[in-house]
Amino acid sequence: MDTTAGASRVDAEGLFRKYWPMVLRRCQQLLCDDEEASDAAQAVFVKIIEKQSALHSSYPSSLLWRMATNYCLNVIRDRAAESDTSCGESLLGRIAYADSDEERHASRGVLRALFGRHPESSRTIAVLHLVDGMTLEETAREVGMSVSGVRRRLRELKKTLTELEDI
Repeated sequence: MDTTAGASRVDAEGLFRKYWPMVLRRCQQLLCDDEEASDAAQAVFVKIIEKQSALHSSYPSSLLWRMATNYCLNVIRDRAAESDTSCGESLLGRIAYADSDEERHASRGVLRALFGRHPESSRTIAVLHLVDGMTLEETAREVGMSVSGVRRRLRELKKTLTELEDI
């Protein structure tokens, strides 16, 4: 994307060609349904086309990652409202969408158990990469680690979360 003062349009077609696989993978990861994920990824690029004259970003991958995440979270919320819990029954889904005070309290307990088993920097890594949508490289640079170190920490967190789900 061009961020110069005179340019006001992004190359939506170029973004599609370059970032479609990343956006689709993100949607598949969140929605747990290939067809729904494909529809969601297409919706993200339709939004890019609709808003391309207003977009100015030197980090298109971060923008698309965030857009895909937000779109999919809305789909998941809609799905939960219709009481289709096929993907939302996971521990992570229950934590993310805790509505009542009791559910939020239980979620905080699970998060304490998860992060209590790992260094404080693992929480920072998880937030930067999974919540803020930074790439592994950006996350590694931010926390002063190697990409493989960041990847290892994320795998360890995922393993612990899986163990907590089994309890």
